[in-house]
Amino acid sequence: MFGSRQTGVHAYAKVGIETGVVAASPHKLIVMLFDGALVAISNAMMHMRNGDIGEKGKSISKAIAIIDSGLRAALDKKAGGEIAEGLDSLYEYMSSRLLTANLKNDQTILEEVQRLLKELRDTWNAIADTPAVTGKPSPTLASA
Repeated sequence: MFGSRQTGVHAYAKVGIETGVVAASPHKLIVMLFDGALVAISNAMMHMRNGDIGEKGKSISKAIAIIDSGLRAALDKKAGGEIAEGLDSLYEYMSSRLLTANLKNDQTILEEVQRLLKELRDTWNAIADTPAVTGKPSPTLASA
């Protein structure tokens, strides 16, 4: 009559995530993308250690999709200028490195990309805490 407990937990978690996305500011959405990519990379490292090649590949593919379809797609190169261009190149580099990590089964490459993403996330979080020179709120997704 009722679904399994796991199904209920999964549905509840999905609603929580969707609600968080709908309620999030553009700045918070970028943080969520960073966090999602970091979780995917952590999962890939775990699957790599466990020898689960299929799941490792899925996790790396998810991280690449978040970087390319989320973080890179959010860049506004006109408004962001050189910074946005630099981030675009860095995101492209990270995606390429993740692909190489997958092909070579190389955890050190995953650790490299993980470190880069953490540094960017921490910098992005610091921007939110710093008032702009004009006294207006911090930059939004348009200038990510």
